[in-house]
Amino acid sequence: MRLSRSVVGEDEANAVSKVITEDGYLGMGTVAREFENAIARYIGIEPWQVISVNSGTAALHLACQTVYIQEQEKIRNLDGNPEFIIPSLTFVASFQAARAAGFKAVPCDVLLETGTMDLDDVQRRINKNTVAIMPVDYASNPWKLDETYAFASKNGLRVVEDAAHAFGCKHHRKKIGSFGDLVCFSFDGIKNITCGEGGCIIAFQKDAATLCADARLLGVKGDTAKRFAGARSWDPDVVHQGWRYHLSNIMAAIGIVQLKRLETEFIPARRRLYELYRQKLSDIENVAFFVTDPDDFIVPHILPLRILEEKRQLVANDLQARGIPTGMHYKPNHLLSLFGGGANRLPNVEKLYGELLTVPLHPCLADEDVILVCDEIKKVLGARNA
Repeated sequence: MRLSRSVVGEDEANAVSKVITEDGYLGMGTVAREFENAIARYIGIEPWQVISVNSGTAALHLACQTVYIQEQEKIRNLDGNPEFIIPSLTFVASFQAARAAGFKAVPCDVLLETGTMDLDDVQRRINKNTVAIMPVDYASNPWKLDETYAFASKNGLRVVEDAAHAFGCKHHRKKIGSFGDLVCFSFDGIKNITCGEGGCIIAFQKDAATLCADARLLGVKGDTAKRFAGARSWDPDVVHQGWRYHLSNIMAAIGIVQLKRLETEFIPARRRLYELYRQKLSDIENVAFFVTDPDDFIVPHILPLRILEEKRQLVANDLQARGIPTGMHYKPNHLLSLFGGGANRLPNVEKLYGELLTVPLHPCLADEDVILVCDEIKKVLGARNA
């Protein structure tokens, strides 16, 4: 049994083979453009809004850098370093991206019931140096995103939405990526769709899209149009810092196939397995699921359970002994040396850090596997609760 895994096969292999043997160009070209167009059609946005990159981390970095460039007038008038407020319960990529773009990453607390950004705590942390916030759709949960964007607008803040877990999800019947400021997806090996490695930014301002598109190609102005036409920029100009973050045709070919499989295979499998876990564990003492909005459509990337009353390690040890892998998503960033080393306390994040246990979830998992995991959890907690 695997905790998570890539779900690829012959169709993806054939698509890659075609790029290698027929197209003949492995870098960013027509296949990458086709992938961006397919994403735009799926989400219901314009193709110019989609900027594909080679990882979700690259997407976050370029989105944060774009905010830094666009907000230069505000930043020049600050007394200190510009600040980006980010929930501490997220992968370190979120914090590294903001820091790499020139921001001070400020950890905030999360809601205990959802694991998502606590706007009341954000309000307490806003000061004259705050430029932006980064809501994280943790465990594919787009909790109260409308309120989050309204909060940002009211406080004059930019938003980079870390939607790495949330491709295919909907918030109040709107697909994630169909609204917002700058929305970032990940397409790494175990996400809801994969390119092997990859990601994309969804921009809602043409200037922001241009900045992201140029920056992924080392900052060369207008190079995206040349690459998509099978040409190169032989007399380039560079205005802003850029990076080698573009998505190759090989990775895009995998993504095109994966996107075709999303609605018919991946979403039904992930949702069925998630509901089976809820059915088997919902009435078990000391096991809690995160709360989701019934008007949201969740496509679960991971399934972190809350194991209460300091029994998380007991369950983890038992599952491990029986060959069932588990994980912990994630060590809070404010406890990492680079981001404070625990100097400031975030009570909800720290409580969840002692409770969360991620159990196996991916489209290749069988119902019998889920039942086995649940039976083991019930056996351990039942024995201790008796």
